[in-house]
Amino acid sequence: MIEGEYAAPSVGALADEVAAVLADRRDPGVETFERLLGAVVVHAHRDREALAAALGPVPRAFAVRPSPQVACLAGVVGAAVEPVRAEESWEKAGAGWLELCQHVALDYIAGARVGEVHARLRAGDPVPFPLSVPSGPAGAVEPRHLVERLAQYGRLGVRPGPADLGQALLRVGGPVDAEAVRAAEKLDLAEGPRVADWLRQGGLPQPAGWRERESGAPERPSRRRGARAGRRILVGHEAIEGRGAFPRRFWSLFRKFEPDLSCPHWSLPDFRDAHTVATLPWHPEIAAARLLTGVASAADKDGGRGAPAFLEALAAADGPAGPAVHLAVAYGLASVPQEDREAAVRALLLLAARGRLDGGLLGRELAELVGLGTLKAALVTESLRSAAAAPQGAAPVWAVLAAGLPGLLAATRPQAHGALLAVAADSARLSGARGELPEVTALARRTGSSRLLEEARRLRDTLAGR
Repeated sequence: MIEGEYAAPSVGALADEVAAVLADRRDPGVETFERLLGAVVVHAHRDREALAAALGPVPRAFAVRPSPQVACLAGVVGAAVEPVRAEESWEKAGAGWLELCQHVALDYIAGARVGEVHARLRAGDPVPFPLSVPSGPAGAVEPRHLVERLAQYGRLGVRPGPADLGQALLRVGGPVDAEAVRAAEKLDLAEGPRVADWLRQGGLPQPAGWRERESGAPERPSRRRGARAGRRILVGHEAIEGRGAFPRRFWSLFRKFEPDLSCPHWSLPDFRDAHTVATLPWHPEIAAARLLTGVASAADKDGGRGAPAFLEALAAADGPAGPAVHLAVAYGLASVPQEDREAAVRALLLLAARGRLDGGLLGRELAELVGLGTLKAALVTESLRSAAAAPQGAAPVWAVLAAGLPGLLAATRPQAHGALLAVAADSARLSGARGELPEVTALARRTGSSRLLEEARRLRDTLAGR
């Protein structure tokens, strides 16, 4: 965003790219959306008249319903080119807002940030650049970049927007950057001490979580009723400290999240995409937990829509992948929409490539969900076969099946065991696995020549080095 870090395209190039995104109406992706949002803000500050002349009229209606990001971008562009309304105050953006659903907390944050950008443009108080534009593709903001941006604000006498700063703070994390902390302590801004403290603690704390069965599992009591009672496994998390310094629309994130708590979630838009994960790139567990019910609905045919970009973004995020992320991948591997299954395969492989895959955890979750009747074993087998066939895919698939195969064999009909054991035997052979699975050994000792027994013997012999 400052000299040497962010180079906005020319006004003409920006206008052409904005026109193409608005005409396409599909989600442009995190990098493109964030870059265009930042460029509009930069040019609105530099020369609003030139920007307005280049952008021209903004479409007021779309023949096809646009993606949420296209609608947001259109609104920001409209605010940049419309006449300044001096009577408006950007500080009042979001006034009267009412929290309706804890599941969509990250949407509240994204909406507050874009709404604040829109309001500042309309009020004629644009900033030289946003604080929260990501430093990388997954959404994270480098601590040193945030401090450099704030230092430039201080030199220009610009007030940071609470939502923009709040989103920027949620996008920093990881190991403490001591140099950035020292630089933050020297900021000539009222926000300096808060930013320094935030960086010193490593960003937003990782909350303690729990795993529960929907609607009355013994692990935790549930208060939700529905047709899918007991067939989904969900994840909740405890409250997070420190919400008071953030805008009110951010507070839902900091509250204790109880996934089975009754709310109007099903009547609200459920945006599961890469932008949702990029709102909190160091906490994919929170993003996955908050939207896990929607991900599950695409697997158990409960009227849910697919969200392939969301699954891949969880795997590409910077933060740790725990139970919620692995459950999201498990649901995705047996999702009804094929594009979700393909995305889940890519997510599994990406987690493995980055050393973030817990194969035992994923295998056990798959076995339990198949046993509950939530996932179809045939779709799980198909997805794992596809993953095993990919370069470097055999080892992670075997890690999943080594833990999940005993439960999967017990939970599925014998007709499905042959195909499942074939995938296991292939992945074990390709990955050089050794050892013994008693359930497989018992099958291999039976007499007969069915595919089930042949594949069991092949897997037994492979694990024995024969």
